[in-house]
Parts: sequence; C-alpha cells; structure tokens
Amino acid sequence: MKLPRAIQDMRTIKTLLTAAEAEAQQAGDSLPGPEHLLLAAFDLPDGTARQAFARAGADPAGFRAAVDDAHRQAMHDIGVQVPAPGRPLPAAAPAGGPYRLTAPGQEVFQAAVRLAKAGQRSPLRGAHVVAAVGDQARGTVARALKALGVDRGALTAAAGEVLTGH
Repeated sequence: MKLPRAIQDMRTIKTLLTAAEAEAQQAGDSLPGPEHLLLAAFDLPDGTARQAFARAGADPAGFRAAVDDAHRQAMHDIGVQVPAPGRPLPAAAPAGGPYRLTAPGQEVFQAAVRLAKAGQRSPLRGAHVVAAVGDQARGTVARALKALGVDRGALTAAAGEVLTGH
C-alpha cells in the first residue's frame, strides 16, 4: 500500500467513524451501527455515497427519516414509548473507547474496507460503505431501504458503478 493512500484512508476512517458515533449519540444509541455508518458516509467529502444513493433512486434525507421510523417501530413493537419526531432523545452513554461499533456495524465497516482494497485498490470512499450496507439483509438499514422502496441489489450495483466511473 502506498503511503499517501494509507494516509488518505486513515483520514477517511477517522471522519467516517467520528461522524457515525455522533449519529448514534444523536439517535440515543450507545454504539454506531450500519445505519449510522451510512448516514456518516453521506457527508464524506468524496460525495460518492450520495451519488450511489441517487443512482439507485433514493434520497439521503429520506433514508434518515426511514431510519428514524424503523427505530421508532422497533421500539414500539417491544412496548417502549419513543419521543415524537423532532423531540430530542435521551443522551446515550459514551461508547467507552475510540471507534467502537455494533457487531453489524463492524461487519459493514470491514466489508467496506475489503471492497476498497479489492480490485483497483482504491482509497476508501463513501460508495464502499453504500455497497457494504447493500449486503445487509436484516436490521435497520434493510428495513429503512425497504420502506423507501430501494432494492438492496440495485443499491450495491449503483455503488459499484460510481466506484468504477460507469
């Protein structure tokens, strides 16, 4: 691995994981999961996560709302009352260490890194995260994408197209 690419990847990883932690805390979650990684990827400077999402016919703002709805519905299903939309959630406890993720979040992050290293060995970009979450058959991301009418396979293909420039 060339040093400049490694440095770029480290910066991207720091930006991605720090933003994912902020997303999780804002949602009242103690650890970031795949949905938080994707929300964070939308704000990466490379813009590829937003491009891939748009190419798949989805809107990042719609995804955030769908995630909120999926969280609210999951809590309702187990009998927990959640504040109405727009009202702040109770603050989550700090994660207890730098860059910790839920198990599904770790899977998505590791898959995104593997995708970046495979083939062209490109720097880690937001579209790698999009491609990795497209493989999530269960969980909040899958429910949110389904609510938006986004096909996970089409999303993964769109991310691949953005990454290869097609």
